[in-house]
Amino acid sequence: MAVQDGSYERLRAAGCANEVAYVQACLRLFFTPRAKITDGPADLPALTVSAAPISAAPVSAANVADIARLNKVAVFLLKALKHAPADAVPAELAGWLDGYRRRTMSMNAACIGDSIAIDRALRESGVDFVFLKGPLQQHLLYGDHFMKPSGDVDILVSPARFGQAREALRAIGYEVAGKSRSVWWIRFLGEQHMVREDGARASTVDLHHRLQQPGSPSPRDIDGFLRRKREVEVAGAAMPVISAADTLLLSSISVAKAFFNREPCAGYVCDIRASAGRLNEAEQQRVLDHAAGQGLADTLLLGLRAADVLLGATGTLLSERATRILARIDNADLFHMVMAPWLASLRWPQRRHVLWELCGREPVRYLAEAGWAASADLSRRIFERPATIGPAQGEMIKIMGGAANHASER
Repeated sequence: MAVQDGSYERLRAAGCANEVAYVQACLRLFFTPRAKITDGPADLPALTVSAAPISAAPVSAANVADIARLNKVAVFLLKALKHAPADAVPAELAGWLDGYRRRTMSMNAACIGDSIAIDRALRESGVDFVFLKGPLQQHLLYGDHFMKPSGDVDILVSPARFGQAREALRAIGYEVAGKSRSVWWIRFLGEQHMVREDGARASTVDLHHRLQQPGSPSPRDIDGFLRRKREVEVAGAAMPVISAADTLLLSSISVAKAFFNREPCAGYVCDIRASAGRLNEAEQQRVLDHAAGQGLADTLLLGLRAADVLLGATGTLLSERATRILARIDNADLFHMVMAPWLASLRWPQRRHVLWELCGREPVRYLAEAGWAASADLSRRIFERPATIGPAQGEMIKIMGGAANHASER
């Protein structure tokens, strides 16, 4: 279910073509800081970043801030603009980006502290687990724990150990949030939110035994993410995170989820480019084979094509394979579906058509996934009571006259 705030309507009304192009140019500059980027898909407007101003047309700093926040790429802009001329950065935007970075550092530092305590508790309970996303992944991809705000800790465990992991977290003060006690959350979403009140702030854990929502293809072998894990050192402790190939797959899963929910997802697309950019051709082929084995070949291609339309094609094996996925959607539309899905002019494909493509056009797989989605929807209607959706406590920080908020990575 898509969660929208008031920025959607405001951005839709404003159009924001210049601001969307500005954010895209900044992201391209982030990934190629020494290059002048004017090339891109033929049906996208050419962008120039480097010696020339990022945008010749005036931009609204408030709208740029909203677009960057909703896509979780504000810190990318901050770093990219260090390579841009001073007159390319509106003064009020520079101030907002600096404040966003400071809040991200505070939030992620707390998240790392929570992760260390959770790591200790689960190890002592003998639960095999792995951390997903968050500051640990950001450091592996970008050498920086503070690229995107993380308001909670995401953990994956085997379905068979889900209950044991939940009890281990309860032992250190976490309790299941009321909304995630239902059959729909546990069975179909495959996760529960657990919260520990700690004075001025609440610590939240998302405990997963699945990695995709109903309506999109799910990995065939969840336990494989645990078998392939690697470790990173944090404050002297070795903490488990998913493998490089699985990081690329998980980012693509997140893009597919956002695509179905019609949510902005440039932050996940950046993770795809950062992951894929580290692979040589032999490693790229192994990733393609790995995705096929998980039943996620076309989910991976969707993420890769999104990276190409947003950040420019790379001419690699992965880019060549990605061109065929959702070929009926032109590059300009796919670009805006990634970064500005609130636009009323977008011609969204029907979700069942997207599912058909992501299932590799295999009838048996498609029927199984469609049936699972229908069962999930029925369960949600039975067990979930309608509720007003609003920001969680501490999740959003109002800035810039109410134009933009600080939202955590989900």
